[in-house]
Amino acid sequence: MVYILGTDHAGIILGDFVKNYLISNGFEVIDYSPKQAHKVDYPDFAQKVCKEVLKTGDAKGVLICGTGIGMSIAANRYKGIRAALCLDAYMAKMARLHNDANILCLAERISGLGEVESIMEAFIHTEFEGGRHACRVSKIEDFDS
Repeated sequence: MVYILGTDHAGIILGDFVKNYLISNGFEVIDYSPKQAHKVDYPDFAQKVCKEVLKTGDAKGVLICGTGIGMSIAANRYKGIRAALCLDAYMAKMARLHNDANILCLAERISGLGEVESIMEAFIHTEFEGGRHACRVSKIEDFDS
């Protein structure tokens, strides 16, 4: 499994943590994050990650900014992307289980590293349940842009 990572300037530290976490758990990571903490625009990085997730099909993404809100709004503009802002492990589990989220959005200025580790654990180890949820996800995918 490949994870596509993108952060803005407010998510670089947490992005490094997430990248190392994923690599240590055997995942390949493609990192589109800025290399320096100069101010950048989060939509640019959301776009790169979304396009790569859509192109590769089975990849998942992680987007990080200060609150996670901007990244989640930007990412959800793309048909086929189901980005979920998760502030705890339960949200991450349900995002995968019921919504088949393919991008996890995180908040560097809100979530501590221990919490992020549990969020990552839930997101990467929970499979989509399908069933009645598949019909709901399909309805979302049918929305007009």
